[in-house]
Amino acid sequence: MLIYNVTVNIEEDVHDRWFTWMVEKHIPDVMNTGMFVDNKICRVLVDEESGITYSIQYTVRDMETLKLYNQMYAPALQADHKEKFEGKYVSFRTVLEIVHEHPKL
Repeated sequence: MLIYNVTVNIEEDVHDRWFTWMVEKHIPDVMNTGMFVDNKICRVLVDEESGITYSIQYTVRDMETLKLYNQMYAPALQADHKEKFEGKYVSFRTVLEIVHEHPKL
């Protein structure tokens, strides 16, 4: 399993609208591609000079599925995000390999 992590710093003046859009529209659209197992939104707890930073994490079964997502779906979904919030955020993506998990208690 892998985690496809999207880190976003969003400006405070659009934060509430962005967060609502992420929860109600964007993340459901990503999940509806059928490429990901689950997701979570984490707030990054750091002192920021400006904006609020989040880590949006999507669990994916393997690299081939992630490559397929990036080819088939990511361009349009990312373009939609850019169109709505251009100039109001910075983001970057990382892929994390899950190498061990302890059983849940």
